[in-house]
Amino acid sequence: MGYSVGQVAGFAGVTVRTLHHYDDIGLLVPGERSHAGHRRYGDEDLDRLQQILFYRELGFPLDEVAALLDDPDADPRAHLRRQHELLTARIEKLQKMAAAVEHAMEARTMGINLTPEERFEVFGDKDPEQYAEEAEQRWGGTEAYAESQRRAARYTKDDWKRMQDEVRDWGERYDALMAAGDPPTSRAAMDLAEEHRQHICGWFYDCPYEMHLGLAGMYVADERFKAFYDSMRPGLAEHLRDAITANAARHTS
Repeated sequence: MGYSVGQVAGFAGVTVRTLHHYDDIGLLVPGERSHAGHRRYGDEDLDRLQQILFYRELGFPLDEVAALLDDPDADPRAHLRRQHELLTARIEKLQKMAAAVEHAMEARTMGINLTPEERFEVFGDKDPEQYAEEAEQRWGGTEAYAESQRRAARYTKDDWKRMQDEVRDWGERYDALMAAGDPPTSRAAMDLAEEHRQHICGWFYDCPYEMHLGLAGMYVADERFKAFYDSMRPGLAEHLRDAITANAARHTS
C-alpha cells in the first residue's frame, strides 16, 4: 500500500503541508490512494520527491523543477549528472565564501578594550577599526569571527603592545632572511611562516594550514595587506606567500 503522507514527510524532512501543495500543483501526485482516499506514496514517488528536493535546494523555482522532471528527453541518470554538476559548483562557491571569511579575520582587530588615548598610543596613525563595519556585516555570524572577538575583547594596552612587538620582531627577522638571499622554500623561511601561523592561532583564532594558505593568497591579492607586508621589505608579501605554501606542504604531506 505504499507510504502515508506523514511517513514520507518524516523520511524527507518536509511538512505534510508541503506534500499536499506538491500534489495540488501536480508536481508530486502520489501513485496510490487508500480505500479511504488517503494519499499513498510508492518508490517511484519517493524517487521523484528526492529529485524535487535536490533542485529546490539548488534554488530552482517549482515551475522549473516541474519542467525539468517532466522533460520526456531526460532520464534519471541525466538528472543525477546535472545535479552533481550543480552541487559541485555550489560546494566550490561555499568553499570560496569560507576562504573569504577566513581572510576577513585578519582584516579586523575586534573588540579592542582600550580607552581612546590608549588606542592612539598603541596604534599610532593606524586605525584598528578600519575594516570593522565591512567584516561584521559580511562575516559577523561565523565562529572564527566570534572567537577572535572574544579573545581581543580581553586584551589590555600591554597585550596590544606585546602583540605589536612580536610582529615587529618577526618582520625584522624576515627582512634579514630576505637580505641574506634565503628562498621561500628554505627551512628558515618556512619556520618564520610557521611562526606567523602560530601568531594568528595564539592571538586571534585557530588557523589550520588550509586557512593559512588562503590568507597567503590574500596577502598578495589584496593591496592593503600587500602594502603592509611590503612595508617591512619590498617583495615580502610574495616571499611570505610562497613560504607559507612550502610550510603547509611540509606539515601536511
